[in-house]
Amino acid sequence: MCGIVGVIGKKNATQILLKGLEKLEYRGYDSAGIYVNDQAGHDHLIKRVGHISNLEEAVTPDVQGVMGIGHTRWATNGGPTEANAHPHVSNDERFYLVHNGVVTNANELKQQYLQDIELQSDTDTEVVVQLIALFAREGLSAKEALRKTLKMIQGSYAFSMVDRLDPTVLYVAKNKSPLLIG
Repeated sequence: MCGIVGVIGKKNATQILLKGLEKLEYRGYDSAGIYVNDQAGHDHLIKRVGHISNLEEAVTPDVQGVMGIGHTRWATNGGPTEANAHPHVSNDERFYLVHNGVVTNANELKQQYLQDIELQSDTDTEVVVQLIALFAREGLSAKEALRKTLKMIQGSYAFSMVDRLDPTVLYVAKNKSPLLIG
């Protein structure tokens, strides 16, 4: 199992994300990560294997922002490595995505659409974020690219995504996996 947290507001999102991930520790995990955006052009992506304390130790005072996403991961596709930890980022560094669930047709989608894209992980989640970026580069809006990708994937999921070109929006989607928005 894993857990995802997302926040958008006026307070420092970093501490809210870390506290949220701590509250999800009971679900079990082998790695954790956060993405934070300050809505002024600064992005921070930090991922660590092991306990959330490893992630907290890697967070420096400059990791500030008013929106972000976080994730605790229990390896299902790919081993427990920093490359496989979430959030995953598209190769153009536009989209950041966390995922709870399993995309059962990830390999087929990778073969059909992503042969020219060098993936950085062994996860089904990275396939999703790279598809979204591909469709956005073809002219779709972030929302349209997400919708097109969701129509193609099979399996269970709860996603939270950020488009760094519009960091005032936190995208979410679910199918069969729990997702609570508050």
